[in-house]
Amino acid sequence: MTGFTEKTFTRLLRLMAPFAGWMALAALLGLATVGSSIGLMAASAYIISKAALHPSIADLQVAIVGVRFFGISRGLSRYLERYVSHRVTFKLLARLRVWFYQHVEPLAPAQLMTYRSGDLLNRIVADIDTLEHFYVQVIAPPVVALLTALVLGLLLASYDGRLAVTALLFLALLGLGLPLLARRLSRGVGQCLVTTRAELRVVLVDTCQGLADLLACGREEVQLDQVRRLSRSLSAAQQRLAWLTGLHSALSVLLTALATLAMLVVAIPLVRSGQMDGVYLGLVVLAALASFEAVTPLAAAFQNLDGSLAAAKRLFELADAEPVDAVVVPEKKTSLPLEGKELGRGLSLVVDNLHFRYHPGEPPALDGISFTLPAGGRLAIMGPSGAGKSTLVHLLLRFWDYQTGRIELGGRDLRSYTPEEVRALIGVVAQQTHLFNTTVRENLLMAWPEATVEEVVQAARQAQIHDFIEALPQGYDTWLGEQGVRLSGGERQRLAIARAILKNAPLLILDEATANLDALVEREVRQSLYTLMEGRTTLIITHRPPDLKLADEVIVLNEGRVVKQGG
Repeated sequence: MTGFTEKTFTRLLRLMAPFAGWMALAALLGLATVGSSIGLMAASAYIISKAALHPSIADLQVAIVGVRFFGISRGLSRYLERYVSHRVTFKLLARLRVWFYQHVEPLAPAQLMTYRSGDLLNRIVADIDTLEHFYVQVIAPPVVALLTALVLGLLLASYDGRLAVTALLFLALLGLGLPLLARRLSRGVGQCLVTTRAELRVVLVDTCQGLADLLACGREEVQLDQVRRLSRSLSAAQQRLAWLTGLHSALSVLLTALATLAMLVVAIPLVRSGQMDGVYLGLVVLAALASFEAVTPLAAAFQNLDGSLAAAKRLFELADAEPVDAVVVPEKKTSLPLEGKELGRGLSLVVDNLHFRYHPGEPPALDGISFTLPAGGRLAIMGPSGAGKSTLVHLLLRFWDYQTGRIELGGRDLRSYTPEEVRALIGVVAQQTHLFNTTVRENLLMAWPEATVEEVVQAARQAQIHDFIEALPQGYDTWLGEQGVRLSGGERQRLAIARAILKNAPLLILDEATANLDALVEREVRQSLYTLMEGRTTLIITHRPPDLKLADEVIVLNEGRVVKQGG
C-alpha cells in the first residue's frame, strides 16, 4: 500500500472503533460457523469410518451427538453472524452519513460551488454504500480465516505435523495466493468502477434536471451518447470483475481438489505405518476441506478493497477540505438579543470599512464599504452584477468571514455569534427560492417547525397566498414537486415571504425578491413585502429602480465600493 492508501485504510478502521466490540462478536460468530462445519464434517467422517468396523452403538454415541450439535450450531451461528455483521455495518454506514454531512455542511456554499450536485449525491449515497463491502467483506473474513487456520493447525498437528503443514499450505494458497493474483489482475478495476459510476450519476442528474433545455436545443442525442459511453465503460469494468470472480471460482475448485489429493498422499502412509488409526483418515481430509470455507471469501475481500479505498478517498477528500476563509466560531455560544419567537422586531446593523476578497490575489469583492441601518430601518443596496451585493449577504449570513473591517448586529460584533445564532436572527427572501419535494405545509414549517396550524395559515394570509393554497387539490398537504415545479414564479416568491413571516426574524434581507416577475405579479408580491417588512430592519438588495420605493435610504455599489449614498 502507498502512504496515502495506508492512511485511508487506518482512518476507516478508526471510524469503526465505536463498533469494535460488535465487529469482534461477528468475527467470533463467523469462526463458530466455520468451526461447526469442520466439526460436522469430521464427526460425520468418523461415524462412517467407524461404522464400517461394526462397533457397538455406544462407541458412536458421542460422534452422533456431535453431528446433531454441529448441524444445528452451524445454521444458528451463520444466522447470528449475518445478523450481527450486517446490523452493525448498517449502523456504521448511518453514522458515516451523519459524519460526512457534519463535515460537508460547514463547507456550504463556498467550497461546494466547485462540485456538481450529482457528484455530491454519489459521494453521500453510492460511495458510502460501497464501504459496506469494506466492513463486511474486507475486515471480518481475514480475521475469521486466521482464527480458523489456527484451530485447524492445532487439530491436525495432534495427529501429525505434516498434515497440519499440508493443510495450512493449501489454505495459504487459497486464502492469500489466489486473492493476490486476483487483485493483481483486477488492479485499477475497482477504482475505475467507482469513478465511472460517479461520473455516470453526475451526467444522469444533469440530464434529468436539464431535460427541457436539452429538448429545446436539440441536444438530447449528444447527451444520450455521453450516457451510453459511460454506461459501456461501467459495464466493461463490471464484466471484468465478473470474469475475475469466475476465474477465482474455477481455481478455487482446482485447489480444493489438489488439497484433497495432497492430504491423502500425506495421510495414507501414516495409516499404513500405524502412526494414525485408519478411522481418522476421512476425518482429517474432510476437516481440512471444510476449513476452506473460511478462506473462500478472501478473494472478494481483495477485489472489494480497491473499490472501498477509492470510495473512502473521495469521501475524505471532501470531508478534509478547509472552508474558504473559514468562519471563526466562538468557543461559547452567546446570549441572543432575544430568544426563539420572542426575537422582537428590528435589530440595528452597522457595517464599518468592510473588506473582503474570495481568494488571495483576486480583486476585492468588497473594498471598504460602510453604512449604518438603525433598528426598524429600510436600506436598499443597488448596483450592477458583480458590484458586491450578494457578497455582502453571504458575509452577513456568515457563509464567509471578512478579512478586515467590522459588522455589528444588535450592538454586537457579528463574529461573537455562532453561524447558527446569526441565521436565527435573519430572514431571507431570495431571487431563487428553494422549495423541497414535499407538501406546502412542510415547506412552510422549514422556517419554524414548532408552528401551529393557525400560525401557518396566518403567515400564508399575510403573504396573500392562503386562498391559492386552499384551492390546491389537497390544500396545505399538496405536494409541490421537485424545486416547486408545480408553482409559478410569483407563487414561489409568496411562499418564501410566508416562510419569512413565520420565522419572525428581526433582520430581513430581500435579495432580488421581485426579479424575473411580470409587472402584475411583481405588484402583488411587493404588496406582500410591505406586510413582511412592517416593524423589521430590512436590507433590500436590488438592481431595479422600482424596488427603491421599499427603502428609506439607498446605497449604490460598484466594484465593491460605495459610489453613492442618500435618501
